[in-house]
Amino acid sequence: MTDVRAANFVAPPGGVMTDEVGVVTGDLTLRSELANDGTVRVLVQYLGADEWYRVTDSPEALPAGSTLDDLHATMLAKLSGAAIDPEQGRANGDGPQPPSG
Repeated sequence: MTDVRAANFVAPPGGVMTDEVGVVTGDLTLRSELANDGTVRVLVQYLGADEWYRVTDSPEALPAGSTLDDLHATMLAKLSGAAIDPEQGRANGDGPQPPSG
C-alpha cells in the first residue's frame, strides 16, 4: 500500500522540470507517494490529465526525521515558489494555521 499526498498549484515562471517530458507549466497537481519499502516518488500532472511525470531531482527517500507531510509541503513550496514557514513545516497559507495571540 502507498501513502499519498496531493495538491493543486500553478507552476511558477519557468515551470517544473520532469524526467519524461521536460518542463511543464500552468495548472498542475503535485503527488507525493511513500511506498511500504520506504521509497518516495514525487510526481506532477497537468490538472485533470491522466499522465504523471516524475519531478527531476526529487528525493527518492524521506529525509532523516521528516514525514511524508513534511516532504510534500516542502516540494509544494519549492515547485510553486511559495515560502516555507519554518515553525509550521509547510508552505505559508497551506492548511490551517494556529490562532495568533
